[in-house]
Amino acid sequence: MNNSALTFTPPRSVYVHVPFCKHRCGYCDFTVVENRLDLETSFLQAIETELSWLETPRPVDTVFIGGGTPTEMSPAGLTKLFELLGDWFPREQGGSASESSEFSVEANPDGLTAEKVAILHDHGVNRLSLGAQSFNNEKLQSLDRQHSAKDVANALQLARETFPQVSLDLIFAAPGESLASWREDLEAAIQSGVDHVSTYGLTFEKGTSFWSQMNHGTMVVVDESLQRDMYLLTIDLLTTAGFEHYEISNFARPGSAGNNRCRHNEVYWTGGSWFAIGPGASRFVDGTRSTNHRSTTAYLNRVLKGESPVAESEPLDAEMIARERLVFGLRRIEGINIAEFNEHAGFDLESLAGPAIQEFCELGLLEPSDGNLRLTRKGLLVSDSLWPDLL
Repeated sequence: MNNSALTFTPPRSVYVHVPFCKHRCGYCDFTVVENRLDLETSFLQAIETELSWLETPRPVDTVFIGGGTPTEMSPAGLTKLFELLGDWFPREQGGSASESSEFSVEANPDGLTAEKVAILHDHGVNRLSLGAQSFNNEKLQSLDRQHSAKDVANALQLARETFPQVSLDLIFAAPGESLASWREDLEAAIQSGVDHVSTYGLTFEKGTSFWSQMNHGTMVVVDESLQRDMYLLTIDLLTTAGFEHYEISNFARPGSAGNNRCRHNEVYWTGGSWFAIGPGASRFVDGTRSTNHRSTTAYLNRVLKGESPVAESEPLDAEMIARERLVFGLRRIEGINIAEFNEHAGFDLESLAGPAIQEFCELGLLEPSDGNLRLTRKGLLVSDSLWPDLL
């Protein structure tokens, strides 16, 4: 099968990248500019121009504004951004939570003011993702974060009073962290009453200051066995507290209006298509994956000169699309439904990756379950090592 034989559903989701941050944390390799709000006007002009290339408004079911720190923008800048997105990506309003669109915005605890929360709320944001990372001041300092535990508490109070859904990001395996310290963070997250928790093991990306410190031996890196114990503790504590473990790193609390899964991220994990706007933003439209320039200034210069900001573009053939759908689907705890996959992917699992799947099943890393194929608990611990053989 080739791409010409495939049909693609028009995207119903959009990701918008806002690059502004007060401070680049030592582990961050995202598209970020530090203390450059002087670029805000140019950024908004570029966003408006890039949106105009869509030619017509595109109705969507999910919007996710990430960064960077979107709430680092000025109140006027945030308002302008929301107005632009409202014009170009109209969303379903009203009805039940399951019928309304999901509108998520990322925020850092120290920049979340009552004024900005009101702006988000007034423009339809119904899901706030708070980059807390920890409730422990010493750990926050070790992660090179600029906020305090008190900032986290204040931001959570503001958010929970305002938004129907609040999600919390936490990092484990911080330099020198113990299992007991991580347990305290998880218990604090449970007690906070948030609807969703995302947990990530600290990674050392080439080019970051943490990478340099690790290679010079000046940073205490948590050993792999302790990292595994931290991850297993995460699963056990959060699920015991009633959270649904629905993706490798993500946990949702069941709610009265339905589940609190991140619907936008599920578009990625189920092989959907999405638009993307802003520096470093990646989209998947009509079988082609493309990414805007990661340099914010290069992105601005290109767009404001009327040039495409796309730095990389790759049309995926039918087999690669099927393989990516397999890998992203296996990130979900329920795994993939084998019959549905065979019907919609254009390949059956056996012909696509039969030998690798059989090997992983024999090793106890994958298992068939009620017509699905999914990671085992053992497989969750080493999932990243499985993907190359499946791709």
